[in-house]
Amino acid sequence: MATDSETFVKAADADELREEGRLLVRADGRSIALFHHEGEYRAVDNRCPHMGFPLTDGTVEDGILTCHWHHARFELSCGDTFDPWADDVQSFPVEERDGEVYVNPHPEPDEPPEEHWRNRLETGLEENLRLVVAKSAIGLANEGVPAEEPLRVGARFGARYRQQGWSSGLTIHSAMANVLPDLRPEDRTRALYTGLHHVADDCQGEPPKFDQPSFDTRDVTEERLRKWFRDCVEVRDDDGAERCLQTAIATLEPETVADILYTAATDHLYLDAGHSFDFINKALEMVDRVGWEHAHEILPSVIPRLTNAQRSEELSSWTQPADLGELLFDAFDDLPAMVDEGQAAADDATDWTEPDDFVDTLLSDDPHAVLDALTDAVRAGASCEQLADRVAYASALRVAQFGTSNEFNDWNTVHHTYTYNNAVQQAARRASSTALYRGVLAGAMSVYLDRFLNTPPAPIPEVEESDADSADLRDRLLETFDEEGGVREAATLVAEHFAAGGDPADLKETLGEGLLREDAGFHTLQNLEASFAQFDLRSDDEASDFVSTDRERERRVVLMALARYMAAHFPTRREAEQTYTIADRLHRGEKIHESDGV
Repeated sequence: MATDSETFVKAADADELREEGRLLVRADGRSIALFHHEGEYRAVDNRCPHMGFPLTDGTVEDGILTCHWHHARFELSCGDTFDPWADDVQSFPVEERDGEVYVNPHPEPDEPPEEHWRNRLETGLEENLRLVVAKSAIGLANEGVPAEEPLRVGARFGARYRQQGWSSGLTIHSAMANVLPDLRPEDRTRALYTGLHHVADDCQGEPPKFDQPSFDTRDVTEERLRKWFRDCVEVRDDDGAERCLQTAIATLEPETVADILYTAATDHLYLDAGHSFDFINKALEMVDRVGWEHAHEILPSVIPRLTNAQRSEELSSWTQPADLGELLFDAFDDLPAMVDEGQAAADDATDWTEPDDFVDTLLSDDPHAVLDALTDAVRAGASCEQLADRVAYASALRVAQFGTSNEFNDWNTVHHTYTYNNAVQQAARRASSTALYRGVLAGAMSVYLDRFLNTPPAPIPEVEESDADSADLRDRLLETFDEEGGVREAATLVAEHFAAGGDPADLKETLGEGLLREDAGFHTLQNLEASFAQFDLRSDDEASDFVSTDRERERRVVLMALARYMAAHFPTRREAEQTYTIADRLHRGEKIHESDGV
């Protein structure tokens, strides 16, 4: 198509356009809808920004272009929509010259692309528009914007616009950030979109949160701030707790702030079925990614997870027939002395050596034996991280051996224990705190309570050798997720993948692919992130403190447990994936519904 300037392209005969009223043309690779309306020439992208329907098949009246598919309306001269769910359509400058209509298919944007997509992301979050969120995530990625930027936008939005505080949406957002390096490159933006649209879902219809400021004084000691904060949480005083936390953020080191939060989260047992501790840890992980300068905006959102939480020592399941609360609180009183004794033992010896039957004891049906094994280990010099690791692995075994004859919702029970204990282990790597031993002990009691869900335990597949093609095994795993009830088969395929010498990184990518194409629920998204974390913690680089354990087998079990959990919850309708795919195709300029006639 001929051009007579650097920007405008000859697109159509003016008489023909006036006679027809509309024409579909190609201009420098773009599909453009030309209109003659009320004596003016107008040009917009022919693809409706909502679903790609051809706008030349729409209706123009009173300066409004209406798409006939979902009745989205656009101001014809500029492309702005009347219906935010549809998004704006790209418009193009038009000129008439010597009986010909010229279009500029590449107009200068009103704002830099990065700024445009950031603004669109904020709009998508505010209006809970999944298509706009997906387009924005894709647009930012294609502009080379680091993932930290949409993570920051989503985290600040979620913390600001949900008065009830940190919840599943922000947890998913943080979890997806953690697994980005393990995903296929083409799935990383999907993961960002997944977290962002869950944040928007969580905040829709919720009142915003108004921050409490820090105290004006900067002379309050750490010890006093810590006590004030715990006292406010104890009496469920959100505002007082926030002022204390804001002051701590402004005056103390990040590790100390984390320790204050972890301590308050373990003053009571297994708050909100483990969610409270996990949410706090996810908030801290998000701050790690977006920068401590945003801690004052993000971390106070976890306070309602402490002040409004259900305390497990108040539940009959934790008090009958054995009073686990009494057992644990008695042990908590003795922990400082136990840790001191263990530190002395560590100074006199090398490393704590795990007894051969240690994990078996953690999985036993005697809470006294479980608690004794852990407290004996503390006195023998076991670190909090070491014990958290063993309890987390016991939790993974509960998932790997979950009996499918149980009620379906019981998957959530073993899952909660698993993600809680994963969070405690991650916390032990972040902060050095005696309080975190309390988290380990409480997590072990939750493992004990889950024992009936392994009665009888489902067998863990044992595949020693395989000559199967690992790529074929991964394809079969995805096929298993396409059908209901493939729990055992999924675990077996993972075991065979290891036996065939398949690369675990490829397996993780496949598991991520299987997750992100589904409308995966909160717990399934959590489970993948926790499993990837537990797998990585059992890598060669992390194994030095655990030389007495079979880390390679544990890595296999962790991913088998994940595959079982995913297979139990798949397939789904895959609505979110359809929205993402449409956004991606629209962004790349693909034809979705129009004919190939032009």
